[in-house]
Amino acid sequence: MSQMSVSEAVLSRRSVRMFKPDAVPLEVLQRVMDKARWAPSGCNFQPWEATIVTGVPLAELQRKMLGAPFQEPPEYTFSEPEVIPECKTRLQRVGAAMYQSMGIARGDASARTEFVRSNVMSFGAPAVLMCYFDRRMGPAQWSDTGMWLQTIMLLLREAGLDSCPQEFLSFHAKLIKEAIGVSDETHIFFCGIAIGYREPEASVNGFEREREPVEGNVRFLGF
Repeated sequence: MSQMSVSEAVLSRRSVRMFKPDAVPLEVLQRVMDKARWAPSGCNFQPWEATIVTGVPLAELQRKMLGAPFQEPPEYTFSEPEVIPECKTRLQRVGAAMYQSMGIARGDASARTEFVRSNVMSFGAPAVLMCYFDRRMGPAQWSDTGMWLQTIMLLLREAGLDSCPQEFLSFHAKLIKEAIGVSDETHIFFCGIAIGYREPEASVNGFEREREPVEGNVRFLGF
């Protein structure tokens, strides 16, 4: 079987929200993480840190999160762009397409609550990468960490795996850090990455997503 190209990995990657229960081999994850070390890093700071959790430790952590309220104050906020009209429109469109794919009506509070629960459970993924870094890291290092995470997700596709980045898990940041032995005083929790094999027949893994055309946010000068 030929190896997946970078273009194929980029175009086939999506946020998967229903996974098969099949375990992810440790050696595959080790290879992915070893390659991801070479992601770009300003000043070579390599700010990223992570713990990948599976099995009993993951199940126990998820049980605790299900029984806990969102932390206050939040670890950080990621919703400010909602005040920008075009950003709010993009959010509303993808949300509507996602819920429609699952047959969940706008006013179906119980079904939407169940979806939040599935978010806590990382949509049934058998492994979850928990990403965090030193609180002294600034915006540039947050960007570096994002490039590292994108590198990981593309390498997972190359390996036949799927993923879903979950900023949502930051609502339980302190609980997660306590469970994996990371200091809340010194480190900020960024996000989780659900890892596994997608359920190909699940409608939530196949709804149409929108992206701006290139000319919507990129200019070319001097060509």
